[in-house]
Amino acid sequence: MTEYNLPIKSWSVEDRPREKLVLKGLRSLSDAELIAILLGSGTRDESAVELARRLLKHFNDNLNELSKATAEELKRFKGIGEARAVTVIAALELGRRRNAAEVIQRRKITSSADVRGIFCPLLGDLPYEEFWVVLLNRANKIIDTVKISQGGLAGTVTDIRIILRLALERLASSMILVHNHPSGNLKPSDSDIYLTKRLKEGGALMDITILDHVIVSDHEALSFADEGIM
Repeated sequence: MTEYNLPIKSWSVEDRPREKLVLKGLRSLSDAELIAILLGSGTRDESAVELARRLLKHFNDNLNELSKATAEELKRFKGIGEARAVTVIAALELGRRRNAAEVIQRRKITSSADVRGIFCPLLGDLPYEEFWVVLLNRANKIIDTVKISQGGLAGTVTDIRIILRLALERLASSMILVHNHPSGNLKPSDSDIYLTKRLKEGGALMDITILDHVIVSDHEALSFADEGIM
C-alpha cells in the first residue's frame, strides 16, 4: 500500500490537500486534490484523493466532461453519495458562473465572436438545452443576459411573448438570441429558424432589433447573421 492509499490523516502535513492549500496556495493543488477537498473523505479502501483521481480518469481527466455529469451519474462511483455528488456539481457550476460573470460586465457586443466568448463557457458543456437572450442598449452594450428556458437533450420551449415583454421592460433597443446544442451539431433546426423569424417580426413592431441568433457548443458557435440566415 502506497502513501496515497493510506488515509489522508496519515500523510505528511504538507501533502494533505487542505493543509497544502493553506501552506502553499490554491495553485499548488492538482485538480484531483481540489476535488478531494470537496469530497471531504474517501472510503475504507482509498483516500479522497484516490477517489477523486478515479472520478477524473473516468471523465478523461477533463473538467469540462466532468461538469456535464448529473448527480445520478456521479453516485454510481463507490464512495460518492448524493451529498458529495451535489457538492461537486455545485462547485463546478459556481466556476462556470464566475467565468460568465467576468466577461459580461457591461461588455459591448461588436461581433458574434463576443457572444461566443461569453456563452461557450456558460452553456457549451451543459448536457441539456438552454435558451438565453442578450439585451442591448443603443450603443450595443449589454443591459442584461437572461435565461428564458431550459429543456432536455432534444430542445427547449421558448415563449416569444415573454422575450418581447422582457425586452420592453428592460428598455432594450436590440437583442441577441443564444442557445446551445448539447449534441455538438451546430446546424439550426427548422424550429430555430422559425423562432428567429417570428421574433424578428414581433420585435420590428416594437422597434426592437434582433441582431443575431447564436448556437453554441463546447468551443464552437454558429451565427445566423454570419451565415446570412437572419
